Amino acid sequence: MNEYEFGEKLHEQLEHIKLYLLRMGANLQDAEDVIQDTAYKFLIYLDSANIENVESWLFQVSVNRYYDLCRKQTRQRNILLKFNYKELFEEFTPEKAVLQKELEADIYKLLDRIKPKYAQFLILKYSAGLKLTEIAALYEMKADSVKTIIHRARKQFIKEYRRLQDEKG
Repeated sequence: MNEYEFGEKLHEQLEHIKLYLLRMGANLQDAEDVIQDTAYKFLIYLDSANIENVESWLFQVSVNRYYDLCRKQTRQRNILLKFNYKELFEEFTPEKAVLQKELEADIYKLLDRIKPKYAQFLILKYSAGLKLTEIAALYEMKADSVKTIIHRARKQFIKEYRRLQDEKG
């Protein structure tokens, strides 16, 4: 068998395997990548390994390579899900630092303007992250009462915020 016939036979076998990979759920690009890797491995091991049944060897290497690719893509997806892109692209600039300080100052001003009890409840709820039931336990109140107080506190906070915005112009 000359090189041309050998190449044609190999190409034909690899096309059959590619169709099988596509039926397994691989997209065209992944299937072609797997086939290319398989052909490369075959050509490397052709002289050094004793491959008796070429068709089954090609098939087995291709399927295993596809499984490896699926595992790799799953790991990459899991890593990407854990990675927060927003942190990467949001640079902490001096302008943002100044704006953050101004916002904090405004919030402290607003908390001073509302009733002390309302300020305490808002801080416990939103800064400390306590649940309504935890706040109720701290103040020995019913959870519904805490919910009502927080609602009123938010309402007063918003009212004071609008008033502050009007003052700033």
